[in-house]
Amino acid sequence: MGCGRESSNVKESSSHNHHKKQNCVCDVVRAILDIQNQGVNHDCDCPTNCFLEPLGGLVSPTRSNNVDTRVFMLLTEDGTPFKAFFRESGSPDCSCFSVFFRVEDVFDSCCATLRVLEPLTHDNNDVQLIANHGQDLDLRNLCKVRKFAATNSCITVDLNCFCGVQCVKDVFLGVCTD
Repeated sequence: MGCGRESSNVKESSSHNHHKKQNCVCDVVRAILDIQNQGVNHDCDCPTNCFLEPLGGLVSPTRSNNVDTRVFMLLTEDGTPFKAFFRESGSPDCSCFSVFFRVEDVFDSCCATLRVLEPLTHDNNDVQLIANHGQDLDLRNLCKVRKFAATNSCITVDLNCFCGVQCVKDVFLGVCTD
């Protein structure tokens, strides 16, 4: 069975009561957007649970006013992080890949616009996540990421195509939200 698709043994409901299988990745990303847009306090025992509210809850159990983004990764059917291209600010010739995102919008049931986040070390150096000329994710370098910067690169994705979402950190990026 492919990710985000119904199993052949799932029975359809009556003709006037059709229900499409909900995609949990879509629900989580929609919840992240809601949490970024409003603050509601709920307790949760997993410190990186994507549903943890309020925004800032991944930093500390009390709300932090210094955050505007819940950083997350999307996982493909085989468990590898989804990567997207971004161009480094101030360097027109250098382009990179990242596996870290900020949700900007969720629309048409399960599509989302995601801002690609630049992975940085603790002292704001770039972290190159991709090895072998853009083919492989370097897991050792993934562990070096400590900070994030907003890029001007956004990608629109169909959330039905992903099997997992992992929340990483709540951070302040200074991204304007309407």
